[in-house]
Amino acid sequence: MSGRTIVVGFLAIVEKFRAAPPDHPDFLPPVSVLIPAYNEESVIVYTINSVLESDYPKLEVIVVNDGSSDSTGELLDEQFGRNPAVRVIHQPNRGKSAALSHALAEASSGIIVTIDADTSVEPDAVSKLVRHFVNPRVGAVAGNVKVGNRISWLTRWQALEYITSQNLEKRAFDLLNCIPVVPGALSAWRAEAINNCGGFSADTVAEDTDLTITIRRAGWKINYDEEAIGWTDAPESAAALVRQRFRWTFGTLQAFWKHSDTLGRSKYGTLGWIALPNMFLFQLLLPLFSPVIDLLFLGSLLLYGLSQFHFTHVPQLWTGADVQRSLVFFIGFMLIDFLTCVIAFALEKREDWSLLWPLLLQRFYYRQMMYVVLFRAVMGAVQGKSVGWLGVEPEVPDPVAQV
Repeated sequence: MSGRTIVVGFLAIVEKFRAAPPDHPDFLPPVSVLIPAYNEESVIVYTINSVLESDYPKLEVIVVNDGSSDSTGELLDEQFGRNPAVRVIHQPNRGKSAALSHALAEASSGIIVTIDADTSVEPDAVSKLVRHFVNPRVGAVAGNVKVGNRISWLTRWQALEYITSQNLEKRAFDLLNCIPVVPGALSAWRAEAINNCGGFSADTVAEDTDLTITIRRAGWKINYDEEAIGWTDAPESAAALVRQRFRWTFGTLQAFWKHSDTLGRSKYGTLGWIALPNMFLFQLLLPLFSPVIDLLFLGSLLLYGLSQFHFTHVPQLWTGADVQRSLVFFIGFMLIDFLTCVIAFALEKREDWSLLWPLLLQRFYYRQMMYVVLFRAVMGAVQGKSVGWLGVEPEVPDPVAQV
């Protein structure tokens, strides 16, 4: 894991030193912004207004209310029903991919921007994404998604994760043209590439991952733009976070299985040699074992400490030298992790460095939580469970009590 961390950090630094994509003031193709929404009454108006405040001059906004049971539909009609720049579509609840497909069928532009209903965008975000399509080989562009609601320890930890894991990896894989997921929260697509690759498929619940891999294996180039910034609302409770990550992990399992035929095949280049193996090893396989290693390490320290006291009989399974070597290894791993996080923050613009302080606690807590999520996702896949917008129903219990 530490070796991969070093390689990803190095590639991200190399990518940062590449020339930024130039702006093209004369390249202004029409753009359709697609926003699927399900029970987003608290954020949907703010999200759409942020798009309408974009500095891009040729926008149409298409919002699909996918059978929301709250007041999302009423708010859309009330706030934007008479706005000529916004088209509101209501449909029975059929899932995110169906909502996106419906919006795509109504779109009239050659460039498609997708934004999650809980993500607001900077005024220049669309312009930054669109400039990449002056290159006819570009099929999709990933935006720089950050956590906006940094109001608690849990959401601040997610903000740290977005910066030091997701976005750092996109930088590294952009250099290799093998970004495995262009996030639905903020992304741009060439309509030709989407349509030629079958659209937003319902084969997986991670339609963005599925479509990204499909487009890449068809030969299109996929870019990342750090200056195209979107602010997403992260889950504010552990239970909500588990539901979200369950959906992501379950979808990743599905996408990996669907595209496993690319593994190791030179025809698909870095997609088959790097992106898919990375997905399997570091997102699916190793996370199943790393929390156990953490617990064994802490357990060995505890047992060694108890064995030094004579008021209870505890067999001494480890010598002082064994414990010392374990501590050196653990400290070395954490130092590499910390330095990589420092690199990730240094590569970002105007970030809150105080997010780094609880890194050790965040890493340990997250590893245990993601173990719970991954284990449930694997079991759900084996049992053939259905996964919707919000994950498995009924409500997932708070994982803190179960870790």
